[in-house]
Amino acid sequence: MRAVLEARRKAAVVRVEELEAELERVRTDLAEAEEVLRRRVIGLEQYLEALAEEETPAVVAVGVSRKRPVGPRRAVPHRENAAGVEDLSVDYQAMMAAAAEAKADGLDARRTAVVLGWDSASASRVEGARARLKRLVERGWLVEVKPGRFTLPASEQAQDAGAVGRPGGGS
Repeated sequence: MRAVLEARRKAAVVRVEELEAELERVRTDLAEAEEVLRRRVIGLEQYLEALAEEETPAVVAVGVSRKRPVGPRRAVPHRENAAGVEDLSVDYQAMMAAAAEAKADGLDARRTAVVLGWDSASASRVEGARARLKRLVERGWLVEVKPGRFTLPASEQAQDAGAVGRPGGGS
């Protein structure tokens, strides 16, 4: 009887080791797939931005200044070209509101993913949120006070929370 139990134990150990190896392989595959997804999301966003930027000079050359271009709309206009936060898409408006709530503590990518209703445990979603925050920095809406911490510009922080929607003073 002892030999039978020992044989069953060894078989169970072998099965556990096989499953652990398979689990490790699946985790590796998942990490690789998430990385591919993250790169494709960023690539798509960059492609759409490039399309929007290509259309912008044509609209300006024709002399139509305040009409919205046909086709993909630039989700994040440059701060000096916008009347206020209301010119941003709904997601970016939510990000700006979260940055206003965070005040000097700043907003990070994981918190932004939550604000956008995304799974903050997903590396690709967090990286997508980080890309959006960086885009807001590039366009003058936010500043990155330290790596990974995004806040409103100092001029915006000095105003009360209701002032986030006001224009940045560009005439």
